[in-house]
Amino acid sequence: MRVSLLTTFALLLVLLTGCKQKEPTSSDAAVESAKAKSLFQGIWVDQETDNVVFKVEGDTIFYPDSTSQPAYFKIISDTLVIGEQVSKYPLVKQTEYTFWFENQNGDTIKLVKSQEEADSLNFTGKRPEVLTITEMTKRDTVVNYGSERYHCYVAISPTKYKVLSTAYNDDGVEVSNVYYDNNVHLSVFHGNARIFGKNFKKQEFVKFIPADFIEKAILSNVEYASADAAGFHFNATLCTPNAASCYQVEILISFKGEVSLSLLES
Repeated sequence: MRVSLLTTFALLLVLLTGCKQKEPTSSDAAVESAKAKSLFQGIWVDQETDNVVFKVEGDTIFYPDSTSQPAYFKIISDTLVIGEQVSKYPLVKQTEYTFWFENQNGDTIKLVKSQEEADSLNFTGKRPEVLTITEMTKRDTVVNYGSERYHCYVAISPTKYKVLSTAYNDDGVEVSNVYYDNNVHLSVFHGNARIFGKNFKKQEFVKFIPADFIEKAILSNVEYASADAAGFHFNATLCTPNAASCYQVEILISFKGEVSLSLLES
């Protein structure tokens, strides 16, 4: 009986082992081409214009302008993969001194490796600058309503909160720029008495604007619009840095200093 049980157990073990699925190995996944990456190192210029396009060092692409952020890359299966959000560009031709690829429009970008020492001057080692949409702006508006005189004050100033924006450069390659968001201070005075004062940030408007848009947008402006029996109307504008799309939210300040918000139709 003991031998029979051991034999049965052994047979079950064999069957279970045979039915076990094969574990995925690293060879099953997309593997970066070490040779292609090695050939890609150096400074690359446009074959037709001789303009410097970018520099490749290690696993990073550096751009010659002062605003585009460096981007991580891989070359996998004849495809150049750039950035964390994964932009892919099919390779057309690659040698030690030639790099051709298709941009996002399907155009073939033809690059050659630079042999000019002066081209390295395009890369000074400085960190790319952070851009501002609006320098500090102050506006004073005098409003006469009925027999009363009011004073509205708006101050727009950059913060240190960074917003990442992606765009395409002249070669059709996606690049990232970083911008500072703004804070806006809004005050309303009746004579010397302040009836309202508040600092507005873009998060104030998340009730009316999709959260994913808020994350990519900048509070670019708040301006006085009109006054009526309800109070003082201001328009807050939130745009993506490239101004491809915007939302406007009305800020209404009552004569008692109460604030209400509503989305304006585009």
